[in-house]
Amino acid sequence: MKKILIIEDEKPAASWLVKLIKNLDSSNEIIEVLDSVEDGVKWFKNNPEPDLAFFDIELADGLSFKIFDQVQVECPIVFTTAYDQYAISAFKVNSIDYLLKPIDENELQKAWNKFKKIHDNNDAGLKNLVADFKKINQQKNFKERFLIKKGEQFTYLKTNEVAFFYSESSLSFVVDKHGKRFLLEDKLDLIEQRISPKYFFRINRKFIIRESAINKITSYLNKRLILELNPKTDIKVVVARERVNAFKAWLDR
Repeated sequence: MKKILIIEDEKPAASWLVKLIKNLDSSNEIIEVLDSVEDGVKWFKNNPEPDLAFFDIELADGLSFKIFDQVQVECPIVFTTAYDQYAISAFKVNSIDYLLKPIDENELQKAWNKFKKIHDNNDAGLKNLVADFKKINQQKNFKERFLIKKGEQFTYLKTNEVAFFYSESSLSFVVDKHGKRFLLEDKLDLIEQRISPKYFFRINRKFIIRESAINKITSYLNKRLILELNPKTDIKVVVARERVNAFKAWLDR
């Protein structure tokens, strides 16, 4: 039997994870399900370490990495995230693994097998791995400009002149601060990895927006948000429901 802590602010995702963990081993005990950085810090200050913890990276009150800045955490951790945008490769070693949501049962099984191996060796190495994550993010070089084509000529658009990126009919476009649109060769997934998450946020599968391009935020259907951008676009710009909490935390950082 393993004692397991879950920190996840989306109730459906938490319930699904609990079910999958029980399927792995019915004797597993879910000792607590928390939904914020604040609650996570309080819990680790006042309770013995669990055998394993699952941390959603993006919580309503910030990134779960903030927990490590406020309290010592020794247990092995599996991180979960809806978007692969945090230099996640840093976790594919030793005790830390990551799972992209919605969590796949086979991927969870692999992470569980890895945990059991490390648990038996009693060598988590968590501190070094968190330090590696921070180091990678600090050293990551983001794009300063994008090559664009105007007719038969090529020029470039500086990243700090970008208002937003979007995809349409399998094509990727960038719109500058003046509302001019340009076709890009790269897909949004690659673009997302090459721009700074400090200034840009992927609100759904089709849009990556710059903070300064947000003119108005309004509540929308099914707990989503709808954005009015500057420059304006005729396309409806909606923050996906699973991205809303992370989007709010990004704005409130």
